[in-house]
Amino acid sequence: MTRVITSLCVREGACATVCPVECIVAGKPEDKYPWYYIDADTCIDCGACESECPVGAIFPEDEVPSAFKAKGGETQSMPVGTAGFTTVYEGKNHDGEAVHLEATKVLTAGEVVDLTPAIQANNDFFKSGPGYNAK
Repeated sequence: MTRVITSLCVREGACATVCPVECIVAGKPEDKYPWYYIDADTCIDCGACESECPVGAIFPEDEVPSAFKAKGGETQSMPVGTAGFTTVYEGKNHDGEAVHLEATKVLTAGEVVDLTPAIQANNDFFKSGPGYNAK
């Protein structure tokens, strides 16, 4: 079983740094692929990325929540043009470099969101998208 990075990802990047098999890559172009993605064919399911993620965006594939209940303040990101995602996120990654995401929204306490579409997005990224040659 592999891990999946969900739409709670704000490209902080520590997950990629700690991965012992280097199976995590940043999506590019960023406006279409705003998250980091995990190559399921390379992932050894060690869990290092999950415990390192400061925003709790990573889950074992079979535990990605279909009804994630927000504590409030979490940022959810999507590809540019996704309806309802109109807030610009400005942050810093683990190296202190600027992170700019165009299509985000801040979740309110108790808001429930389905994070399972990230499973297919991750698979698509590596099967036919730009991550296909990332290995």
